[in-house]
Amino acid sequence: MAPQLPSQAEVVIVGGGIIGCSIAYHLTKIGVADVVLLERKQLTCGTTWHAAGLIGQLRASRNMTELAKYTSELLYRLEEETGQSTGFKQNGSISLALNEERFHELKRGASMAKMFGLEVDVVGPAEIKARYPLLSLEGAVGGVFLPKDGQANPVDVTQAYARGARMGGARIFEGVAVERILVEGGRAVGVRLADGEIRAKTVVLAAGMWSREIGRPIGVRLPLHAAEHFYVVTEAIAGLPADLPVLRVPDECAYYKEDAGKMLVGAFEPVAKPWGMDGIAADFAFESLPADMDHFEPILERAVGRLPILADAGIKTWFNGPESFTPDDRYLLGETAEVRDLFVACGFNSIGIQSSGGVGKVLADWIRDRRPPMDLADVDVRRMQPFQANRRYLRDRTVETLGLLYAMHWPYRQVESARGARRSPFHDRLVAAGACMGEMSGWERPNWFAPPGATPRYEYSWGRQNWFDAVAAECAAVRDRVALFDQSSFAKLLIRGPDACALLNRVSAADVDRAVGRVVYTQWLNPRGGIEADLTVTRLAEDAFMVVTGGAGQTRDRAWLERHIPEGARAAVVDVTSGLPMLGVMGPRSRELLQLLCGEDLANAAFPFGTSRELEIGYATVRASRITYVGELGWELYVPAEHAVDVYERIVEAGQELGLGMAGYHAMNACRTEKGYRHWGHDIGVEDNPVEAGLAFCIAWDKPGGFIGRDALLRARDAGTPKRRLVQFRLADGRPSLQHEEPVWRDGAIVGSTTSGMYGHRVGASLGMGYVHHPDGVTAEWLASGRFEIEVAWERFVATAQLAPFYDPKGARIRG
Repeated sequence: MAPQLPSQAEVVIVGGGIIGCSIAYHLTKIGVADVVLLERKQLTCGTTWHAAGLIGQLRASRNMTELAKYTSELLYRLEEETGQSTGFKQNGSISLALNEERFHELKRGASMAKMFGLEVDVVGPAEIKARYPLLSLEGAVGGVFLPKDGQANPVDVTQAYARGARMGGARIFEGVAVERILVEGGRAVGVRLADGEIRAKTVVLAAGMWSREIGRPIGVRLPLHAAEHFYVVTEAIAGLPADLPVLRVPDECAYYKEDAGKMLVGAFEPVAKPWGMDGIAADFAFESLPADMDHFEPILERAVGRLPILADAGIKTWFNGPESFTPDDRYLLGETAEVRDLFVACGFNSIGIQSSGGVGKVLADWIRDRRPPMDLADVDVRRMQPFQANRRYLRDRTVETLGLLYAMHWPYRQVESARGARRSPFHDRLVAAGACMGEMSGWERPNWFAPPGATPRYEYSWGRQNWFDAVAAECAAVRDRVALFDQSSFAKLLIRGPDACALLNRVSAADVDRAVGRVVYTQWLNPRGGIEADLTVTRLAEDAFMVVTGGAGQTRDRAWLERHIPEGARAAVVDVTSGLPMLGVMGPRSRELLQLLCGEDLANAAFPFGTSRELEIGYATVRASRITYVGELGWELYVPAEHAVDVYERIVEAGQELGLGMAGYHAMNACRTEKGYRHWGHDIGVEDNPVEAGLAFCIAWDKPGGFIGRDALLRARDAGTPKRRLVQFRLADGRPSLQHEEPVWRDGAIVGSTTSGMYGHRVGASLGMGYVHHPDGVTAEWLASGRFEIEVAWERFVATAQLAPFYDPKGARIRG
């Protein structure tokens, strides 16, 4: 007799893979027992059952590492708690480098691992051979050993989560397909089944590669696409040690795992095979895809050379199965921007097993508290743009994303697939001017400009790349003359209505109830005082404002603002990004150039810093705002799209006699780093408050009505000198390139880490920012009294640390 389905539950989870079962388990552990999990066929039948089961701990950021580390720690407890074996063993992992560039990358990762509290060793060929005697070391340079990494049985782990969830009161139903998520008033309220409905306060979509199609009918755009993933399993190999570490050889695109006396060899090849473009059958379960020996053969040939014992081993299984990938190789997590009370956890890019415990824990907390328990911006589903769920875009990008997992993670590496999706009106003219385009959220943006006769193409390295001198020239134009930036990718939101000012003043830490024409730099905070957004607000009229934020925050920041519109408030938010391209005119001669074009007085008295007004340029009326992200006198011009090319051409023509130069985002990044301008997502985020970040000057502590996060900030202010503080770093050696998460040492002890870095051409030094900790408070005196070093790829470099920026610390150049 079929079990009776309930008519309602507190939480309904769609999908019975390892992620859905982990979420159910973790919800019960925090007291949310009224959980129903629905699986269309059987648990693990989609992707989980055929996963390789590698459990690595080191990820690209501290919080992502913490989630993976938690999974490893949980698996032992889970087996003891439930009595269900997980097959987990901590046999460690070795990553092998076959060239110096890869070894440098691995050592950078090792430095990060050390800072994150992971056990890690940088090892030479002899040590690798001792730990992995079967390995051929031909071409080997070195590697990294992580002793707490391991492997597990994905099916067993899933069953352990499911058993633990049932023990906590959750109900799990197999053979129950969800036909549609129910949405009423913009909120998810349950699911529709073939023979009824289940109403719920929260719906969680964890349906793996089916998630995109389930979300689409209700307007939720989830960018993920399946790709074919290949591995082989040998026949039993006599004498194969059971304690061999997991082996990764990224230069050969391969990984190796001992598997019950057999060897599993898998690959993340550079040109992948997307699958399921026309949809995935509802009854697809425990199925493999046709073998493609021609596709996998090059991997296998190299594997036999790397592990000679394979030459005499028979192949028991040629396996090919689908796994989901996202456009940026990071999974999709959290409450959707389109539908409230709908949470997603999908698109795991072959790291679902190692992520399962951490993801289940943080999403359970997020569901209970309706806020993320830690900074999860890297994987927040709201980072994605709607067009990225387009089938053709996903298919084209997936060809590349699978292989990027093992590709070299060069600084400034640009994706090569699915390009040209979003282009400003200036695109073709910028290309003709020598622009080397980069990609951000689909936007084609000029990262740098090649000089005449040079090819605008990246040549990647860990040192100074081929665009170093070109960017130096762009920064010189910004400093000495005038430069033109295409900033069209910045997101622009128009907020109108009688309650627009009250809405923005409640959300913003600064006071935006200023005179018409004022531009206010502010942060949007959460109740804990963490920074949810970093942006400007311009008052256009008594009842109209324009918010300008980074392009990557377009969906997220709009959703944050809309979620805070009170019931019945007379305020509307409209995204005007596409209709309002933006040009930055920056440098000491910017005023002279714009005065030539508009014929108006733009001196300080007539057009002060932090103000905005309309100007006539050519046939267009543009909005000019006197602000800067590069630390020089300058204006941002917001141009109606139909006038954009006309305005651009007039600026370029008039600028010739003033030495106008073109400048890209690498120059902008260099200039903003010299000035200590924060970048949301790197230097500031949801776990950083403005007091720690050195942004207390933005806070309107006593404005009428207060603002979200005020109570938390008052506690931070009243606690005295911050024990954690964002500071500026300057390396004595100009060669190393700072990126992020490099350990910061003071007098022989790690006291923090970097958040971002760039070479500062105006000051002639390698610069960075980062947070440091001191129990008695981080002061200028403490910074000056210690010896600071920053560790890059297992080597320390002497650094100067200070609170003030290294370029124009008093801001005299900005004020002209």
